[in-house]
Amino acid sequence: MNVRELLQSKKETVITIDTHDTIGAAAHKMSANRIAALVVLNDDAPVGIISEKDIVRALADDGPQAGRRVISSLPSMGLEGIAPEASLKQAMSLMTYSRRRHLMVTEGGRLVGILSLGDIVKNLLGELELEKAVLQDIYMAAH
Repeated sequence: MNVRELLQSKKETVITIDTHDTIGAAAHKMSANRIAALVVLNDDAPVGIISEKDIVRALADDGPQAGRRVISSLPSMGLEGIAPEASLKQAMSLMTYSRRRHLMVTEGGRLVGILSLGDIVKNLLGELELEKAVLQDIYMAAH
């Protein structure tokens, strides 16, 4: 399975925020939508991801006034993306080495979706359940 196929199975809309919005606005948007990350846009072009981890770091550095800072001021703001044709193994490697739990999926500079570590784990668990069921059926047929 590749990234595009996994995104098609999710069928969720991507929640975004602008680089000029505040960290506090991002926290409220994440809480309201019960999500852990937002894709950050600048003039409707994806430029990065802000996650709960980024917000916690900002609070640790600046205290409560961190909520008034603009998102573009975060030091970790950067493009963490992957192509839809990439394999899930490539996505897992990129997440591991960049120490991120979320990746933007972009195609030709256009946002296609967002992929989380949880999405990948859920997919792998589904594959293992299917494999288990097939092996059980084979065993039962043989005995």
